[in-house]
Amino acid sequence: MQEFIEFTLGGLASGIIYSAIALSLVLIWRGTRVLNYAQGGMAMFTTYVALTVINDTGGNYWLGFLAALAAGFALGAVLERGVVRPTVGKPPLNSVIVTIGILIFIEGLAGIIFYNGQSASFPPAYSIVSLKVGSIALGVSWNDVFTAAAVLAAAVLLAALFRYTTVGLRLRATAFNASVSRLLGVRVGRVLTLGWALAGLIGALAGVLVTPTTFLNPNSMDAIFVLGFTAAVIGGLDSPVGAIVGGLVLGVVLSYVGGYLSADLIELAGLAALVLVLMFRPSGLFAPTAVRRV
Repeated sequence: MQEFIEFTLGGLASGIIYSAIALSLVLIWRGTRVLNYAQGGMAMFTTYVALTVINDTGGNYWLGFLAALAAGFALGAVLERGVVRPTVGKPPLNSVIVTIGILIFIEGLAGIIFYNGQSASFPPAYSIVSLKVGSIALGVSWNDVFTAAAVLAAAVLLAALFRYTTVGLRLRATAFNASVSRLLGVRVGRVLTLGWALAGLIGALAGVLVTPTTFLNPNSMDAIFVLGFTAAVIGGLDSPVGAIVGGLVLGVVLSYVGGYLSADLIELAGLAALVLVLMFRPSGLFAPTAVRRV
């Protein structure tokens, strides 16, 4: 029973990170129908920015945390305006190649600028020692609790933005039909830039939160991105709620696989989950079912 509790709570702690990456992918996909394969690289780069600020300010974690979010927001906006925008209206393969090129460029640049590409440790916000109830270890720490709270708070704020603000209405309208939105006076270009900026911010949040459990290097977010992408596909690329639920479900399943079977099977289980969803529900578990009249 104790193992089951540890694996479940540990899986939820990992899954919330996958949810954050999935949510950032969904934000971009809904507005532009572009899959940003550079999202993991962007998260890695902004985490390096945070670590640099922390080291230069004598260990001020929160200043580094805010610097990462600001860098993610700015990086998303700059990449959309300067690199991705010219691919709009072109064949979909163009945007795929561009985002992969961005990933390669960012990882190479990080290897040159930050610590010569060497692995570095990143400090946690709170203790990473497992919490206990009596003599029972829960398998999660205060830092995991903070991680879950931060991602869920970001998801709630985004939901409120989309639901109750004029900016959110414009984002939803642009995602639904950019041409009609433009005719109604919506500045679609600015809306798309904002969507990429918000996705960059969420990706930066995920990078800062997950890196204390790993070593930071130019390729450290690649595996996390793959699992985040899997979570987005499971939930449905058009569903923010599906991104959150898909990440949590994937995290728990992979935790059970690693705990009860073997840690070597985790990547294989993630791939199997992706293949199964693409085979039987390619639009995702939370995507609306299309109805066709004949």
